[in-house]
Amino acid sequence: MPAQSLNFTPEEYARRLTRTRAEMARRGIDTLIVIDPSNMNWLSGYDGWSFYTHQCVVVPSEGEMFWYGREMDAAGAVRTVYLADEQVLSYPDYYVQNPDLHPMTSLAQMMADRGLNRGTIGIEMDNYYVSAAAFRAVKSGLSNARFQDATLLVNWLRGEKSPTELDYMRKAGRIVEEMHKAILRVADVGVPKNVIAAEIYRTGLYGLEDAGGDYPAVVPLMASGAAAAAPHLTWDETPLKAGEGTFFEIAGCYRRYHTPTSRTLFLGKPSQAFLDAEKATLEGLEAGLEAAKPGNTCEDIARAYFAVLARYGIHKDSRTGYGVGISYQPDWGERTASLRLGDRTVLKPGMTFHFMTGLWLEDMGLEITETIAITETGHETLSKVPRQLFVK
Repeated sequence: MPAQSLNFTPEEYARRLTRTRAEMARRGIDTLIVIDPSNMNWLSGYDGWSFYTHQCVVVPSEGEMFWYGREMDAAGAVRTVYLADEQVLSYPDYYVQNPDLHPMTSLAQMMADRGLNRGTIGIEMDNYYVSAAAFRAVKSGLSNARFQDATLLVNWLRGEKSPTELDYMRKAGRIVEEMHKAILRVADVGVPKNVIAAEIYRTGLYGLEDAGGDYPAVVPLMASGAAAAAPHLTWDETPLKAGEGTFFEIAGCYRRYHTPTSRTLFLGKPSQAFLDAEKATLEGLEAGLEAAKPGNTCEDIARAYFAVLARYGIHKDSRTGYGVGISYQPDWGERTASLRLGDRTVLKPGMTFHFMTGLWLEDMGLEITETIAITETGHETLSKVPRQLFVK
């Protein structure tokens, strides 16, 4: 059965496969095992909530690649991948969470049956979805092959987005605009945070008339007051209080493509510390954006931003951004280039970054961030949420 609908043309999938094989050849890899669900999606189109079980896409240096996963999920694979049905392979359900069997043992046998049990096999060793037991099982079953760490091989290829991918991220940017409008409409003194979170989800999933929303890879992060000094807190049923700021780190998501955009809301009259932090953040963000152009490096953006913070006496020792795009839980980052000192990755048209200009100070937090795309002449901001500290 052919896929019900593909997010990209067969020609675009073919270009991705060609680029992947070229990188495999450069590294001396004969067969690549791709486990990251974002990379599986990018290569094959597969889209399903099945990454809690073992699954992968296997890319040989020539011939057809194939999808491999749980038997019941094969029905989802034939409906989302562009591959022929015979390239969708599966393991029986008795392998699932069975301490005496491992699905990767079955994968090794299928690879051996196809002559993929020799040469150099690349596998994503440092990945959220790979376990030590999985690697041990596949390596034991393919004992005649050599293994090479291929972590991030595909991730780096995903960095320069195609026109269609950029269009999806622009739609995600329009969705996050609506999400921030919803926050400003609902949030007020006494409103429980879970109510605001529910409105964020409702708006994000409803999406637009021409673009229904998808579930984001990260839940809304929304810390308040002194707790906002911690960047990764979520929410509870605590009501918002007067005299406190709350940051909202959220992303619009469309067809698995993310456009994160953070803003901060202060209820009441902002303190001078908040106003100073806003001024430093906005000036620093503008300085960084001026450096966001092809030919410059990730470090150039970070250096420009940090220089402004230094003039305000603010020290930020974390990175200030990272590549974004297609993703699944638990993170919307691409795990490749970072906007930090020392990262000399050259900026190229089509690269997309969450410019994470968040400040988490001793007793407060402020986030005013943007997702940008590098263009032929500079950059494009992918959402148009007013760039300011919101006050209500």
